[in-house]
Amino acid sequence: MRIGIIGAENSHTAAVAKTLNVDKTCGRARVVAVWGETKAYAEDAAAKGEIPTIVRKQSEMLGMDLDGVMIDHRHAKFHVPAAIPFVEARIPVFVDKPFSWTVGEGWKLIQLARKKGVAITSFSVLPEQESFQKGFKKQVREAGRVLSINSTGPCDLNSKWGGIFFYGIHQVDAILKAFGYGIDAVQVIKAGRGNPNAVAVMTYREGGPVVSMECIAQGQAGGFIFRAVGEKGRVDYNYQADANQYLGGVRKFLMMFKTGKEPHTPREMLEPIAVLEALNKSVKSGKRVKVAKLPG
Repeated sequence: MRIGIIGAENSHTAAVAKTLNVDKTCGRARVVAVWGETKAYAEDAAAKGEIPTIVRKQSEMLGMDLDGVMIDHRHAKFHVPAAIPFVEARIPVFVDKPFSWTVGEGWKLIQLARKKGVAITSFSVLPEQESFQKGFKKQVREAGRVLSINSTGPCDLNSKWGGIFFYGIHQVDAILKAFGYGIDAVQVIKAGRGNPNAVAVMTYREGGPVVSMECIAQGQAGGFIFRAVGEKGRVDYNYQADANQYLGGVRKFLMMFKTGKEPHTPREMLEPIAVLEALNKSVKSGKRVKVAKLPG
């Protein structure tokens, strides 16, 4: 299986290439080409991941007989524009988190993929870890009806790679996959007075749990932490990565490339973006913002 990667400033590019090309943990699947935002980024990723070909233009990959492409920019605004030519060419695409910069453009990409009959997906690797799937989700089930949720993790509202989108996606995606979809409204409260940290308060529809998501830009966040209170007990989960934290995600998108079956529904891909869009609006306004309804 031959894979191309668009984007090299993100550390995920070299890590995925190393998993496939150096460690050879997924059979004969290999990253055969990379395009970088700069020559230096591309050369660094190619060296670390033993990627044989660096292309100067993204379009050069369209003629390379690829089985799939990974889109891996840090800023979500570049993801959909980069993915479109490959979907048009009927090449399966994995879009690294976040899926898109807006729900609208993400929906258009999904519709294009349906029209072309090609599989696409997107997800954070955080929920792919064994400790999340077997430990955290088991705790959630045993807690019964969950009434309140708290998460903590690194996230800078002023990040040049999309503010709360960059790294906020990890907490949002994990919350939705562990506790369910249906967040209705959000509000971001900034610490102020020289403290760049913030907390996002989110509420579910129909009397679901209240969520507080702590965004730590300064200080030792200590990775990702999730707490919840249920009718039958508490949930306490400190994120623990697998020995190779990318392997579960790599296996998932490789399976999609092979079978053409998408591992996530449009809602699972788009609702995190809808929540992040609302959070981003609240960062700017300081007000409570309703999460937009998903199209379709």
